[in-house]
Amino acid sequence: MPSAPAAAPPLVLTRRRINVIFAALLAGMLVSSLDQTIVSTAMPTIVGDLGGVSHMAWVTTAYLLASTLVMPVYGKFGDLWGRRTLFLVAIALFTLASVGAALSTSFAAFVVWRGVQGLGGGGLMILSQAIIADIVPARERAKYMGPIGALFGLSAVAGPLVGGFFTDSSGLGWQWCFWINVPVGLAALAIGWFALTLPRKRSTSRLDYAGVVTLSAVTTSLILFTDLGGSDGWGSWEALALLAAFVVAAVLFVAVERRAKEPIIPLTLFRSRTFVVATALGAAVGLGMFSAIAFLPTFLQMASGMSAAGSGLLMLPMVAGIIITIQGSAALISRTGRYKAFTVLGVLVIAGTMTWMTTLAGDTSLWAVGAMLFCLGAGLGLIMQNVVLAAQNAVPASEIGTATATNNYFREVGATLGVAIFGTLFTSRLADNLGAALAANAGQAARSGITSPDSLVPAAVKAAGEPLRSGIVNAYADALAPVFGFLLPILAVAFVLSLVLKEVPLSDVAGMVARGEAVRPEDEPVERDEEFVSARLG
Repeated sequence: MPSAPAAAPPLVLTRRRINVIFAALLAGMLVSSLDQTIVSTAMPTIVGDLGGVSHMAWVTTAYLLASTLVMPVYGKFGDLWGRRTLFLVAIALFTLASVGAALSTSFAAFVVWRGVQGLGGGGLMILSQAIIADIVPARERAKYMGPIGALFGLSAVAGPLVGGFFTDSSGLGWQWCFWINVPVGLAALAIGWFALTLPRKRSTSRLDYAGVVTLSAVTTSLILFTDLGGSDGWGSWEALALLAAFVVAAVLFVAVERRAKEPIIPLTLFRSRTFVVATALGAAVGLGMFSAIAFLPTFLQMASGMSAAGSGLLMLPMVAGIIITIQGSAALISRTGRYKAFTVLGVLVIAGTMTWMTTLAGDTSLWAVGAMLFCLGAGLGLIMQNVVLAAQNAVPASEIGTATATNNYFREVGATLGVAIFGTLFTSRLADNLGAALAANAGQAARSGITSPDSLVPAAVKAAGEPLRSGIVNAYADALAPVFGFLLPILAVAFVLSLVLKEVPLSDVAGMVARGEAVRPEDEPVERDEEFVSARLG
């Protein structure tokens, strides 16, 4: 069982204290979200400079894999020891990794530092969501999704613009996409140090080291199986060996967690139908949606011949969609306590947008691309935070961090698998298409300095004359657009899950209050944690 709260008097959750803590969380989330959007527009130039175009998917996969591995660890350790120190460690890790990425001179080193960034970024995401659940009741929590949506919207606008400016600027370079994280990260660390006033806990429980190791083996073998299977063939001995390792690791993980006193992912969580459906829904949507978002800037730069800054501006419609739907749905959820309808609608919007995106081509108008991105953002704003809210609301307050981490873990597994599968399909088709385009225009390619697909950057495409440029543009368009159709069956599963999601009444008690670590300003009676669990398990 989690350790008892420290003997210090409970915090008083005044509105001012909640707002100060929330401000610290926003500062931490800004660090992570800004980096993701900066990298998206700079990625084609980065992989071109470092010679990794054919392995482009690993820039995103390394970050997602690392962040996914540590999510359950941050969640469980936060429940046992408190979340403040872990949150500061996550910011520090992310900032340090930004320095390493900026100094990278090889593609391999860059991918490693992206992985270290994921170790910090995974903590920032999980701990932020868990701390909000600690200080704000589920019924009021939706109101805080608006500022979070605005923050990610700001990052989605500022990140591509700043990343495009650095990438397109001959005097700076893509390295500044990471150098800029350093002052932002240090500022977030300082804000968190002084403003993040949370209770500290002490636990004598034995840590579930075996669970951490086996879960890491499960995740790593699954992702590598997907990546190698797509590139080397699903029947290759390497892919089959990784599949066997995944099965063995999964069996060992379940056996370990059944006997652990403080399991990293308690199997008791899966007794709640609402938690299971919400978690599976998040995984399905993560697989279908985030894999598409990861490669859209590349399409806009290469297939449409736009600069990094230009493709960043085209992300504005997606930001508008996110902010509009997350703000609108949050207000209605706070007033009515109903969230299922928004989840169903969100899946439908995403599926419809994916169908539309299969028509993307090199000559698709920017208005049409902007409309697609707006719809994609609208779907995201309607569903992702509601999935987390449903999962948190289905478990006792003592397991908020673990439940949040588990829900996000499976969503990120879906996203990582999606990026790996989507990226493999895209890059394998792209390599063939580009090879054919360069071979058909070998003399012109040599005169333009384009010697191989791995060294291709947007500036070279823009400078190439006809018919080489059209050949390259068509290679990207023909490689990317049809792959969106492969995501539709996953979204069909997500739609079924959204329909069977049980809508549990939202709690009126913050997590820290339910655990006795904090009190409200007024002397109001609160529901006991045991009563809360009983009500949700039926």
